Amino acid sequence: MYVHPLQLTASQRRFDGAEAHDVPGANWFKTHLLRSEPKSSGHVYWRAEGSLLELTAVRPIAFFTWNAQTFTERWMRRGLVLLMAALRPVLYAANRTFATRVVYSVLRGISRDRLDLLGEEYFHYKLKPYLKPDGVRELHELVSSGSKVVLVSQGLDHVIRPLAQHLGLTEILANRMEFRDGIATGRLLDPVIRPRGIFARVSSPKPVRSAQELGRDLGIANTEILERAAVPATRNVPRQERPLVNFDVPQSSAPLSVKSALRGKHIMLIGVTGFIGKVWLADTLLDVPEVRRIYLLVRRQKSNPAKQRFQKLLEESPVFDPLYERHGRNFAQFVSDRVQVVEGDVTQTGLGLNAADSELLRRELDLVINSSGLTDFNPDLRDALSTNVDAAMNILEFVRQSDHAGLLHLSTCYVAGARDGRVSETVRPDYTPAGVPNFDSELEWRALHRLFEETEKRAEGPEVTDELRRQAIAKEHAAKDLHGAALENQIRKNRVRWLRNELTELGRRRAKELGWPNTYTLSKSLAESLLMKYGTGIAIAIVRPAIVESSTRQPFRGWNEGINTSASLSYLLGTYFRQLPTNERKRLDVIPVDAVCRGMSLIAAAVIERRNDVVYQLATSVANPCDMRRSIELTSLAHRKHYRAQEGMESWLRLRFDAIPVSKERYNLMSAPAQRAIIKTIQRIAAPLPLKKAPLARADRNLERVEKLIELFEPFILQNEHDFTAENVEKLSQALVPEERELFAYDASSLDWYDYWINIHIPALRKWTYPLIEGRPLEARVPRNLEPADSNASAETMKTGTNGATWRYS
Repeated sequence: MYVHPLQLTASQRRFDGAEAHDVPGANWFKTHLLRSEPKSSGHVYWRAEGSLLELTAVRPIAFFTWNAQTFTERWMRRGLVLLMAALRPVLYAANRTFATRVVYSVLRGISRDRLDLLGEEYFHYKLKPYLKPDGVRELHELVSSGSKVVLVSQGLDHVIRPLAQHLGLTEILANRMEFRDGIATGRLLDPVIRPRGIFARVSSPKPVRSAQELGRDLGIANTEILERAAVPATRNVPRQERPLVNFDVPQSSAPLSVKSALRGKHIMLIGVTGFIGKVWLADTLLDVPEVRRIYLLVRRQKSNPAKQRFQKLLEESPVFDPLYERHGRNFAQFVSDRVQVVEGDVTQTGLGLNAADSELLRRELDLVINSSGLTDFNPDLRDALSTNVDAAMNILEFVRQSDHAGLLHLSTCYVAGARDGRVSETVRPDYTPAGVPNFDSELEWRALHRLFEETEKRAEGPEVTDELRRQAIAKEHAAKDLHGAALENQIRKNRVRWLRNELTELGRRRAKELGWPNTYTLSKSLAESLLMKYGTGIAIAIVRPAIVESSTRQPFRGWNEGINTSASLSYLLGTYFRQLPTNERKRLDVIPVDAVCRGMSLIAAAVIERRNDVVYQLATSVANPCDMRRSIELTSLAHRKHYRAQEGMESWLRLRFDAIPVSKERYNLMSAPAQRAIIKTIQRIAAPLPLKKAPLARADRNLERVEKLIELFEPFILQNEHDFTAENVEKLSQALVPEERELFAYDASSLDWYDYWINIHIPALRKWTYPLIEGRPLEARVPRNLEPADSNASAETMKTGTNGATWRYS
């Protein structure tokens, strides 16, 4: 939001090219106030109505009601506004204060978030073009003289705040709604700023009022009430304060310095190509350059070696922009002095390292950070076990054989599975959400391996082969004379597809039987149980982030990558889809990626100093809850803000389609399932007709995708009311030395969900993720110049520190 400076230049005083309006008493300020009242430390009150703009009480309220969340609510509120408009002259004549209270009661039930966004929108699009330049100029002259000006208006503070910020004022005195749990009660807080008298436009009263004069205007005898009622022109962000009492041993509350703990240390990061891994590496190089060496275990991709994969990240990833801006042409040298790429594969025994690298790492490492993993909800069972379970056990064995390394392993909060209530920071051995008796995680792990091995053998068996052959021959677009090598090739393709689908379904089904929503959470929970079972005597910290989303500060405001957890749903809510089946009370636990990385740095320091707890959850549902009702509305408001700034009929329509939370029953009756049933009926009726393809086939496919998407996310938006505690990382944050709190403190309670959702997260998804969903390329970037600063040749070689290996830049 633009904030007008206090000191205006001559060009700035023309104020956005608004047409000149005559202001009654326009020269009063020059001829009266400056002569009669010397500059003092007291407040001066400026009445906005008449001097700056013509602002009525009913029009903003009508705007708010016409943009309520649901269509039914909009029409009901419109009727109330019409009724209030008819009654207002009578009420106004009887008692202006009471009339003001009655008019604003129409806003009962509207959320603070909606009023904030609509108030800002109303100012920018309805009021700002009609500001009176003469009044604006004189107001700034008053401010420049040193007076503490409070902007007074009968409008709601949600409208007057952006006006005051635009004018460069810091305090306002306006009508304020009472809110409970973020929803307006319909009552105005005292004092009520009633409208000016009926003869105000004729008599043209002066806009500048002293406290005593304003008190008489408002019927308030005690001027101290006015001084206390003046509020900052910035949004009030309610903050939840939670006392944290530490009953642990004194070591856990001893001062903690992340920089001291990591200084001179050797750390191996696994998963640097992932979302979290890249951000942690960039933040650590930026904030802790004293680290001795960060080894990056990167897997080779066919003909693409590990070093080239990391080189591409350095050249192209926006994550390293702040680091590049700090070091310029010394960036490549700075990274090579602290980063060493080793080629390996965590799914192999010994991490797939060669003998020299293995010996070096076992001797030197102080910490291994495993941020790798497969995050698809329902992947092929083979991939889930190999990447999320087998890899964790290989890493644990490597750490066990090292001289003194500890392990930080990334898991997920959602290993809790299908259960409700508070989820504590503990690992329960052989845990299943369904409470399966005599469950053994190791036996389950081995049984799942046998299951996919048996499925692979079955895929090669005669029964499946015959079925695949029949499918290949019967395929509509296949040639009628398909035989020989062509037929065998088609069968081979069908077999690969059949095996993948079968193993995906087997994993999903087994996860459901044990109480997990998907294969991903099953595999992550198995890894936790096995780490606890076989990790005795090793410093291990299991870190469970919740839903990791866009950054708030680092590497920069609004960084996101890939099609992550909330991207598909938020994209859907930006279309004409309106009814999302959800539990309004359920808390959607979202955590910014930079908060996760700060937590990881705290935990890494604790593991190195051997003062760590076993489990750390990085979550917001307890410290700063945001329920599904609010998440859905904030998503819709963020889309509205985007579409309001666009032109065209499509944007005009979309900003009026707010998503709403509904029950599963209403979703089935009125949303995608019902719409698809209607299409199926039409297609059955049209089946006898000689049509090339079924009618509405594209709409049917789109609705089918919507149904599958909703089904996939139901455990996270409709079922399982989880509240994840995050007290262990908060204890570490409180133990931080004061000089490092700005860099490394973990403070989920300070997150402003309104600002995060509307101004950070959804815009970040629009920039980094929605193009991928739509099949569009991201905005092109010029690769960084990684040529060393002292290079004069067209191509230079830079050492990586990996056994004499080099990178070549040109």
